[in-house]
Order: sequence, then structure tokens, then C-alpha cells
Amino acid sequence: ERAIARHEVREIEQRHTVDGPRQDWTLDEEDDVVIIYNRVPKTASTSFTNIAYDLCAKNKYHVLHINTTKNNPVMSLQDQVRFVKNVTSWKEMKPGFYHGHVSYLDFAKFGVKKKPIYINVIRDPIERLVSYYYFLRFGDDYRPGLRRRKQGDKKTFDECVAAGGSDCAPEKLWLQIPFFCGHSSECWNVGSRWALEQAKYNLINEYFLVGVTEELEDFIMLLEAALPRFFRGATELYRTGKKSHLRKTTEKKLPTKETIAKLQQSEIWKMENEFYEFALEQFQFVRAHAVREKDGELYILAQNFFYEKIYPKSN
Repeated sequence: ERAIARHEVREIEQRHTVDGPRQDWTLDEEDDVVIIYNRVPKTASTSFTNIAYDLCAKNKYHVLHINTTKNNPVMSLQDQVRFVKNVTSWKEMKPGFYHGHVSYLDFAKFGVKKKPIYINVIRDPIERLVSYYYFLRFGDDYRPGLRRRKQGDKKTFDECVAAGGSDCAPEKLWLQIPFFCGHSSECWNVGSRWALEQAKYNLINEYFLVGVTEELEDFIMLLEAALPRFFRGATELYRTGKKSHLRKTTEKKLPTKETIAKLQQSEIWKMENEFYEFALEQFQFVRAHAVREKDGELYILAQNFFYEKIYPKSN
């Protein structure tokens, strides 16, 4: 796969450099854009990225998957430098949509003037953990033949929680906060209040838009309205596409109220849930100022500002 990827990269670079030296090639401002979707596992991320893949040829942009060794969300310092350099200077891949299970990386620390646009989707923390628990055991309908790490383990999530198993422990809930917090050591200290506050800060100040799995269509609609260069046609594709949003974990059994109540006693759940509700409130705030409902359907508001009293007057 890596050999094929390197070959594809060389072909693209050659196509762009046939007419002249690479350093003389400049991008239009509209094309000099990079979106990074540092996707959290089991939040409908595959469904969303499939839409990006379906649209990239039509809307003329590149999609690149960030594949880290063993899906490690924390990059080494040297890989951080390489990644930032690639994303900012790899003109052949612009406009570009990068996606992968990587925690937030602050490009400003590397002296970058034009930072990428960060987007993400998060999910109710218990629902996300339950989905991931069964995914590791039974896979999903996206790649049904692939053998998963815990395949053969028939224990239900309820049985795991009752037995105090490690795969369903409250510590496993600690994921969405560190993904938004970033590459600092404290981000990955389970139960860190500092990490929670930093994740909130980054969500508000560093992310263009963060949606929730339960309202994915509205998230896509807002992206199409705000960033049509990438997402023109995304809403219709999500509603009608046959493969864009079909990925369901196989043999998933919903947890009982007792199991949920037990997890909710944990301080870790309380913090992850606080972050989720914070993100949900922000998303609903953005949506309320961007759309209106009519006859049960949402529609995007037209431009609601204009310029006046423009001086000096032209002749």
C-alpha cells in the first residue's frame, strides 16, 4: 500500500511540474486551502470521509488518509515537523482534505502563517465506547471479512462492565478530550481537568466546526453552506448515497440502564460528558444562527449582512 501511495504521489507531482519548475508554481487563493479532519474512532467518521472521497473528483480537491503506525494518535516531534511541512508546502495536494486518527496539532507552534481548517465530529461518550467495544469483536458491514483484534470474544458489554473488565473500564471513555486537547503530556493524563479545559478552548478557538454523530446531516449541511469549494453536493449525497453513510457495527447490543448508571458514576464519564455537552451546545448555537425550519425541513439562510455608507464616493 505504501509503495502504491508513493507511486501515485510521484505521478501527481510529475503532472504538475511538466510545464515549469515547481517553485514558480503559485496557487489561487481559493485553492490554497487545507482541511484537517482528525477523526475520533467510532463517531461516524468513515461515513463522513466517504462523502469527501465521493466528491473530490467533482469538486477538484485531493483527499489523503493519515495512516499512523498502530493508529497512534500522538506523533513524534520529528513527525510533527514533517507533517506540518507536508501540509503547508505540498502544493500538488492543494486544495486538500486530510483525515486520520490523530490528536489536534497546533500549526502555529511551527511558525506557520496560514493554518489549516480543523473540523471534527464527536459522539455521546458511552455510545461511542459501546460501539467500539463491539467493533473490536465483530467488525462492521464496511469490511466484513477483516479479522478484528478481539474476534471470538462473545462477552457482552454488560457482562464486561459487571465483571470490571479492562475493555469497558471508565478509563476507556477518555478519548475525545485528548483528541481535542492535543500533543501535550497532560492531555493524555486520564481525568485531567486541565486537559478538559484545553479541549474546550481548542474546540472554540481552533476548530471551524465540530458536529455530533447524532446530528451528522446538519453538520454536513452547514459545511456545504460555509465551504462549498469542498462540500458542494454533500447534503444531497448523504441523503441519497448508497455507500456514503452505511457503516454499522455488527451484533451490537445496547447496554442496560444499570450498566449505564454504573459508568456514569465515574468522574471520567462526567468529564467526557461535560465536553460532549459543551460541543453539542456550541454546534446547536452555530446551527441556530445558520438555518431555519419550514414544513419540517431545514434550509440555509441567505446572506444576512451588507455594506453601506461607503466613502469616499466614486464619480
